[in-house]
Amino acid sequence: MTSTLQQQIRDFYDASSGLWEQIWGEHMHHGYYGVDGRDRKERRQAQIDLIEELLAWGGVQQASRILDVGCGIGGSSLYLADRFNADVTGITLSPVQAQRATERAQAAGLSQRTRFQVADALEMPFPDQSFDLIWSLESGEHMPDKVKFLAECDRVLKPGGLLLIATWCHRPTTPPAAPLTADEQQHLADIYRVYCLPYVISLPEYEAIAHQLSLQNIRTDDWSTAVAPFWNVVIDSAITPRAIFGLLQSGWTTIQAALSLGLMQRGYQRGLIRFGVLSGIKPD
Repeated sequence: MTSTLQQQIRDFYDASSGLWEQIWGEHMHHGYYGVDGRDRKERRQAQIDLIEELLAWGGVQQASRILDVGCGIGGSSLYLADRFNADVTGITLSPVQAQRATERAQAAGLSQRTRFQVADALEMPFPDQSFDLIWSLESGEHMPDKVKFLAECDRVLKPGGLLLIATWCHRPTTPPAAPLTADEQQHLADIYRVYCLPYVISLPEYEAIAHQLSLQNIRTDDWSTAVAPFWNVVIDSAITPRAIFGLLQSGWTTIQAALSLGLMQRGYQRGLIRFGVLSGIKPD
């Protein structure tokens, strides 16, 4: 990952993670609102439901060594460690996030089974075949090399292990679908700028990359409808006095992201932004 992009991502999450935790809690990802997106539920419960839906969709019954790629402040990591009585390693580019995740693990009594470190997902500091579950919840969009990202996940996955990814995508563009229009490309460029993303790809493109690796039983699904209401809830939460005060203290990058929440909302509404999930098993 280029040093400039790394620094941008690090700075973004160093600045914004504290405010997100204050307003939303430990889970820094979409919520799940039912297959049709119409279930009404408390926002944090919706985020937990996304984790459970992803585990169910991936058929995860047990796991002993888990890698959380893009762990944030440890929300998924601690949840998975507790749920499966597993050893979980979380990696992030943000020192602030790694430190906060470590503090939260200690407070939860899970510090013996979890560890958090600053690391580049494109050059993971782990031996081959180290983990039986690779969990990546909304971090693929930050990767400047999607092929290398999936290849690294494949490398550190144990034989018989499962790769489980949820990531931001754009709509399919392979025939018979039309290429992205100039307006769509501009919409995506605005999102990239605000959220420190190099680019996103379509779910079929992720699937094609996965087929180049050793993975088998590759499956994908589009959960855009189920998660799209999340951005309406985020926008509502951003206009409270508490959130506005926190934004003013958190710096321009966080303020800019908050002011641009409608970019994601409109992206889902027009069918441009998609929420893709992918799983694959490494053969024994």
